[in-house]
Formats: sequence, C-alpha cells, structure tokens
Amino acid sequence: MTLNARLFFASMFSARLGDQFLLFIVPLVVYQTTQSVALSGLAYAAETLPRTLCFPFCGILSDRVSPIRLIRITQLGRAAIACVGLVGFVLFPNPVWVVLISALCGVLASQGFMAREVMLPQIFSTARFDRVQSLAQTVDQCCIIIGPLAAATLFGFTNWQVVVGGAVVLFVLGEGAMMVWRRINTVELIEPEVTKTPFMAPLRVAFHHVMYLPGLKRLVILTAAINLVFGATLATSAAMVTGLFELPGNYYALLQTMGALATVSVLLIIAMTNLGIGRIGTIGYVMVIVGGIITAFSPNYWVYALGFVFILGFDGMYAVYIRTARQRIIPARDLGKTTGVVILFNSLSLPLSGLIVGLAASPAQTGWVILGLSALMVVAGLAVTVGVWARKPVAAA
Repeated sequence: MTLNARLFFASMFSARLGDQFLLFIVPLVVYQTTQSVALSGLAYAAETLPRTLCFPFCGILSDRVSPIRLIRITQLGRAAIACVGLVGFVLFPNPVWVVLISALCGVLASQGFMAREVMLPQIFSTARFDRVQSLAQTVDQCCIIIGPLAAATLFGFTNWQVVVGGAVVLFVLGEGAMMVWRRINTVELIEPEVTKTPFMAPLRVAFHHVMYLPGLKRLVILTAAINLVFGATLATSAAMVTGLFELPGNYYALLQTMGALATVSVLLIIAMTNLGIGRIGTIGYVMVIVGGIITAFSPNYWVYALGFVFILGFDGMYAVYIRTARQRIIPARDLGKTTGVVILFNSLSLPLSGLIVGLAASPAQTGWVILGLSALMVVAGLAVTVGVWARKPVAAA
C-alpha cells in the first residue's frame, strides 16, 4: 500500500473510531443514568434518526461540493460539536448532552461517508475496486472492534466526558492525516459539475427508481425488516447486559467486539466461497431471524451473546447481498442519488426500532419485543417470496 493510501485510510480510521466512541457511550450513559429501557430506546431513536434522514441530501451535496472539502468540514465539525456539548454539560449537567453530541456528529459522519464513497473510485482508479472496498470495510470493522474496547476502558477509569474528549482527539487526528494526504497526493480529482438544476430535482428521479425499478422495492422492504431486529438489538443490548444480567460495562464492550469479529468472519467466509448472491441473501436473512429468536429466549449472558453474534454477523452477510443487488438494478448514472434514497428507506427502521423499544417497561420485556420483530421479518420474507412467485409467468400447457 502506498503512502497516499495509508494516509487516506488512516484519516478514515481515526474519524470512524471517534464515531464508535460516541455510538458506544450513548445507550450506556442513558441507561445507567435513568435505569429505564424505554428512555434508552428513545435515546437510540434520537441518535439514529438525524443520521438516517440526511442521507439523500448528503448524496446530492457530494455531487455538488468538493468531497475533500466536505470531509474536512465533517471532521472538524464533529470535533467542534463535541467540544460545545461538553461545555454545555459543564454549564447545565444533563445526560441529554451526550445524545445531542452523537446525533449531530452522526449527521456529519453520514456526509463524510458519502464524500469518501465519491472519492474512492477516483483516488484508486488503477486498482481493483472490489479490493479497495474490501480495505475500506476492513478499516470500518476494525473501528467497530477497537472502538468499544477503547471506550469501555476509558469509561471504566473515568467518565463519559473523557470518552467524548477522546473522540475529539480522534477527529482532529483524522483531519491531520487528511491535511498531509492533500499535500502529497498526486491524483487529480474530478471537480463537481456546476449545475443550475434545483437542489431537490435529483430526488424525484431517485424516488421514481425506488417505486418502479423491478426488484428494488422488494429489496427495500426486506432490508427495512432486517434493520428492525438489528436496531432493536443494538438499542437494548446495554440494558440487557447491565440491567437484566447485572454485569459491568466491560461485558457490553465485549459483546460489541464479538459481534464485530463475527461480521469479519462471515465476510471472510463469503470471500473464500463461491456462494451465489441469492443464496448469500437468503442465508443472511434467515440467520438474523434465528439470532433474534435466540436473543429473545436467552436465559443468560452467553446465550444472549450467541444470538447477538448471529444478528450482527449475518446482517453483514445480508449487507453484501443488498449492495450487490441494488448495484445491478440501479442505472449507473443514477446510482449515487438513488442509493442515498434507498439508504434512507432502509435505515428509517433503525430509529423506529428504538421507538418500539421505548414501549418496553423493563429489560425482561425486551426479549418479547425482539421476538415480535423477528416474527415480522418472517412475515415480510414470506410475503415478498409469494409476491415474486405470483408474478412469474405460468408456462403454457
């Protein structure tokens, strides 16, 4: 790997690690402060909803503004937001500050993600793009593994404010790596086209594709269903570990680490086998349902961890399917804006899952919530399958 590539991925690693610090600390702080599963679920919804709603606009903005400028703004912006939030907590102590910090930083994280997606094909134009994406996903999974462990270690010795301060340092380091990369980079990046079309015009094309491109609506429905179980699991995991099973916060970090390791393992298995893309999607979908059932009926932490690992690991497998399938369906010229809208629809079920969890009054009831959402996955899968079979032409006798 060249020095250019190392600096680029180092900047990505540092910024993503800071994001993981914030994602880790929110549900843990809210539950430990309030002892309420409902408030923990609502905090998860408040944290993820802004990230979700902004994706279509981030995609449009990435086509109109220099992606390097966007990345710099998002990294420095996240550091500034976290600092302002910490000052706000000192002046008006309340755990709502950590939710606000994570929610606002999440919007900038979404914009940074879209900007990097635009840059990758240009920066690594001479390399195999599947290998580039593999490197990018490896960096992301390493952050998911390291982030909870590092944040849990800091939280174990200090408080959540120090964890947020650590995220600030990581965002600044990410910007530093990007500044050095800009100085030594020799690749000419394509400047965004100047257009006079209304800012919202591309959204009409994207929404039309979602509604009418064959197979795309089906993918959106199935992904939304799987995200309900995935989101409910993430929203309740802190309450389950520290509340129902009465274990310290480092077990929560261990749980997230096991989930990330499972995701990496499943991705490696996919890379080493010749499974068809349809089979990958089916296995991933079914195994998330199995994980939801195990999680719902878990009598102890380790059985719960098994279900959690199934959900996170095979959600990663299904993600490979959905990304490959939608790339085949969406026209190349409309891939960016349509993908932003698809991500919006797929991810809306994440904050919705947090709101559903908000109906649970205690950690003991969260198992029934996850079981109900797993049943909804079964219904959605059967409905879509029956719909596909019904549309198949009947052979003439």
